[in-house]
Amino acid sequence: MSSYSILIGLSVAVILSYLFDVVARATRVPSVLMLLLTGIALRQAADYFNFALDIPTVVLEIFGIIGLIMIVLEGALDLKLTRDKAPLIRRSFMAAALILLVQSVAIALLLQLYVGLPFQTCLVNAVPLSVISSAIAIPSVANLMGEKQEFIVYESTFSDILGIMLFNFALQDNFAQGISLVTFSLDVVAVLIVAVLSTAALAFLLGRIRLHVKFFLILAFLVLLYSLSKQLHLSSLVLVLVFGLAVNNADLILRGPRLHRWLHPEQLAAELLPLKSITAESAFLIRTFFFLLFGFSITLSSLISGTLLLQGVLIVGVLTVIRYLYLRYIAHTDMIPELFIAPKGLITVLLYYSIPAKHHIGEVGENILFLVILLTGLLMMVGLQLASKEPELGEY
Repeated sequence: MSSYSILIGLSVAVILSYLFDVVARATRVPSVLMLLLTGIALRQAADYFNFALDIPTVVLEIFGIIGLIMIVLEGALDLKLTRDKAPLIRRSFMAAALILLVQSVAIALLLQLYVGLPFQTCLVNAVPLSVISSAIAIPSVANLMGEKQEFIVYESTFSDILGIMLFNFALQDNFAQGISLVTFSLDVVAVLIVAVLSTAALAFLLGRIRLHVKFFLILAFLVLLYSLSKQLHLSSLVLVLVFGLAVNNADLILRGPRLHRWLHPEQLAAELLPLKSITAESAFLIRTFFFLLFGFSITLSSLISGTLLLQGVLIVGVLTVIRYLYLRYIAHTDMIPELFIAPKGLITVLLYYSIPAKHHIGEVGENILFLVILLTGLLMMVGLQLASKEPELGEY
């Protein structure tokens, strides 16, 4: 394949993704769902013409990590912190935490009943299936307005962060012992300290760099800090969230003469718009290639299985019932579209690839992941279709 053929393919992929975004805004069919189906169609065409393209897992993982960082940063840069939003943030955090925990335990018990493996192994495999993907949820609710949109953005972002923390907790060798809670608490304190310090350093750089090229340098530092924190088994997504919130709310957070002198909140405010633009463009590009490649990696014939379909429907059914019970009887919040917007996606795949070999379960593979992602994507499409064009700003 020539270089020009590859460039043509990449350009067509970006143009298609843009058209999918336009169609998604008009029809409320998630663009990532269209990207996944396009990837499957391309795989079928490649198989028909005997065209072999082996996609290494590490390529998907790299695209996924960078995409996750960009999408969470994009969401954080759109969130404005005010006193009146404190109850909304608290409720979205509680929803993300409790639903994630109950769903993970329920799916783990279901897996343990089915395969008979230790609970820890089943929980490690259950967490990726339970966490909400902000990479899919945040772009898909662009048409929603007010608290409905903000609730979903906060909840999905918190779910990503808490999902990674729960996943790391389940991987501990002393998982079933009391010391694991102490270790987990120390990790939480450590990541918060690192998040504050790294955010201050990045904000300082953003306000002081005068060269024309600055934003990708900041993003490179952000990816570097994320990766180093990940190597230390910290929930490094907190760094991204704190940095985005700090930059977008500099006037609220950076108070006092010393902070003003060192971090210059007025300069941060001036850099906010171009940073948002570059982050959004980068997130769009990475998301395009990740979901196309992930769809391309799936063989359609392997999905045509009654057993596999039953497993996928059962898992999604359990997840949906638990979410309904929480929203209906504990949160006392709206059902439409909140009940249906809990997609699985990029974070699910990344966590699955992070499962050590000793905890792998044969029944939980890429095919079941794809099926759960597809089914939850279809449910989200139903929820968006049911949502009114101009939703009321109800209380959560």
